[in-house]
Amino acid sequence: MLPLTSSGILGPVPKRPSPTTVASRATALTRAVTSRVTALSRVVTSRVTAFSRLFTARRLRRLLVVGTLGVALAVGVAFGCAQWVRSAADGHIYDAASVPAAPVALVLGAQVGADGQPSAFLAARLEIARQLLEAGKVKAILVSGDHGAWAYDEPGAMQNWLVARGVPADRVAQDHAGFDTYDSCVRANKIFGVREAIVVTQDFHLPRAVALCRGQGIDATGVGDSTVRVFKQMWLRGEVREYGAAVKAAADVLTARDPIFLGPYETSVDQAVSRG
Repeated sequence: MLPLTSSGILGPVPKRPSPTTVASRATALTRAVTSRVTALSRVVTSRVTAFSRLFTARRLRRLLVVGTLGVALAVGVAFGCAQWVRSAADGHIYDAASVPAAPVALVLGAQVGADGQPSAFLAARLEIARQLLEAGKVKAILVSGDHGAWAYDEPGAMQNWLVARGVPADRVAQDHAGFDTYDSCVRANKIFGVREAIVVTQDFHLPRAVALCRGQGIDATGVGDSTVRVFKQMWLRGEVREYGAAVKAAADVLTARDPIFLGPYETSVDQAVSRG
């Protein structure tokens, strides 16, 4: 039996490694662990990156396909609705000299300046209506536009412009709730009793306006203005806008929505026509 040493351990006391040896072994162990962790990290990162690239590529392909189909559908719908507009208005658009006579000229509103003066586009429409009245093509003028805010009054500005140029005030009727083309056509028929009219607006807007009014039971023809084509940027914007507006027009007709405001029957058009 081995004797107890002074430290209480059987046998000889084991030799303790030197601090240098301990540090060296710790360093080697740390390096080994770090190397393993780094290698594992690289493998995981590589696999995650590969999966991410695969997932991203698939997702991008799907998004590209869905986006392409969506754009194609939107373009198809826009062109289809534009074709419907042109077809509905075909044969009903004239110049001021050849348009058949009608009781009323319906002038659709457009921007009015802060000074109360019609924009160039609106003034051109009003001039055509004035000429139609002067030539005996119509007996009265219905001006339809936005008067949703007290300080902004398209119909009032339109009547003032006409009266200032010799049109008798009692030959002009105002529709203060013509917030868009569809509303103007519906209200002309349901609120003002218009059954036959010459619609007046710019050339690019005219087919849609005629189509919508005819869709509301009005025997509508149209006379368009092209004199403001000199404002090339605004004219181009109007032409492009018509594709989207045609989609809205088709939706309005299909849903047969009521205009923002209807209200009771108004006799102002009847009275203006009777004075003609």
